[in-house]
Amino acid sequence: MRLVRNLMLLILPYLIMVLINEAYRPTIKEKPYSMHGITAINSDIRTPKKCTWVAHSDTKYCEQHHVRFLKGYLGITNKIYFGAINALRSTGNYGAANIIFLVVLCPLFIWYALIKIIDYTIEIKKLKQV
Repeated sequence: MRLVRNLMLLILPYLIMVLINEAYRPTIKEKPYSMHGITAINSDIRTPKKCTWVAHSDTKYCEQHHVRFLKGYLGITNKIYFGAINALRSTGNYGAANIIFLVVLCPLFIWYALIKIIDYTIEIKKLKQV
């Protein structure tokens, strides 16, 4: 039972993300962004209506047109964002580093921490019942 729970906690977020993306894909009218044979869902057209791949390379445009609630925190978040981007670029292979760290290692760390939190919570509840 614990193994099934742990595997579901690992697989479900990815599955939900794919399902939502694929359900949203048919509603997009713009030509999708494509690079090195990989096609994204969003385009790279500058539009004030929604965020696109332009924000990856031109964060100022995104800040001006899409950031509303957290404008006062951009000084903090930009340091974290550009620090992460520069760290990934410093590896020599930005794309691979992005996949390894942000798609694999960070989610695995969060998954492990979540499992530990659940296990400890169950253990604490059992100790309280005694």
